[in-house]
Amino acid sequence: MFDVFGSVKGLLKIDQVCIDNNIFRLHYKATVIILVAFSLLVTSRQYIGDPIDCIVDEIPLNVMDTYCWIYSTFTIPNRLVGRVGKDVVQAGVASHVDGEDEVKYHKYYQWVCFVLFFQAILFYVPRYLWKTWEAGRIKSLILDLNCPIVSEQCKDDRKKALVEYFSLNIHTHNFYAYRFFICEFLNFVNVVGQIYFMDFFLDGEFSTYGSDVVRFTHMEPEEREDPMSRVFPKVTKCTFHKYGPSGGVQKFDGLCVLPLNIVNEKIYVFLWFWFVILSVLSGISLAYRVAVITGTRLRLYLLRVRSRLAPYKQVKAVANECHIGDWFVLYQLGKNIDPLIFKELISALADNLVGKAPV
Repeated sequence: MFDVFGSVKGLLKIDQVCIDNNIFRLHYKATVIILVAFSLLVTSRQYIGDPIDCIVDEIPLNVMDTYCWIYSTFTIPNRLVGRVGKDVVQAGVASHVDGEDEVKYHKYYQWVCFVLFFQAILFYVPRYLWKTWEAGRIKSLILDLNCPIVSEQCKDDRKKALVEYFSLNIHTHNFYAYRFFICEFLNFVNVVGQIYFMDFFLDGEFSTYGSDVVRFTHMEPEEREDPMSRVFPKVTKCTFHKYGPSGGVQKFDGLCVLPLNIVNEKIYVFLWFWFVILSVLSGISLAYRVAVITGTRLRLYLLRVRSRLAPYKQVKAVANECHIGDWFVLYQLGKNIDPLIFKELISALADNLVGKAPV
């Protein structure tokens, strides 16, 4: 099992320099790892077996398996409820009349591994854009000041370089900050869009899939319709046609077992809850970002929390001189620089930008 997920270990590496936030990392780290791991899992036959096994008389089994995998299988929706072994052979599997009974075809299972991997790529796109736009600015600015063991001479030189940088580039960071905010917005759009995409992929079943599964567990056994069997049936039907000895078309109905759906049904239950939670958190993060952009007092409070060791009046003096982009760069530096050094940086900035602030 560890061999299967070994290829995603690189995504677990902790970045030495933080250029984003926890919600952002849920998108490009946690979600990408989950989707890539699931994509690898559904392609691992050593743990699941063959993705399809069909049974039919007079047709070689390997031919039937290949045919039904390529051309899809089907279930009968109005046969999902019933006693297995008495009313129906399996949930959704029973004799039917063409043209009278509704037939639901299942074609998605060939594409699950590809779709999961494609979704992982989409979740990484905002991160890729931000890394490209950010271009290592925060890493170059911290100048190894994230290490608390720095010689006084070295610390003073690097601190002076940072103060000089801000003095020369004050009010020029707005575009830098807004590109990060755009990436946060893309994260929200992406997760909501992917919920709709998976709903389309599963023929309109995904949007209510998780809630249906929860509701199913609280219903009486004889009344409930298993949504997991409806969306991911473990046993389906497949019809094979061929010419008979007299040249007429012969029809063969077969039963197909889909072991892969045992995994798929759990994967998509997890993804339903994960995507709903992630979209809610991303929406809250966007509301927070709007409040930060529009609220100068909130920015002052957040900078004060980040530089809690510095005197309040010095923090306020620096915050009053900063536009949203300057504040954002300072806040990012505060995440990476040692708190004692960041306190000294705020004090030096207060002296440099507005004169020595009263203590």
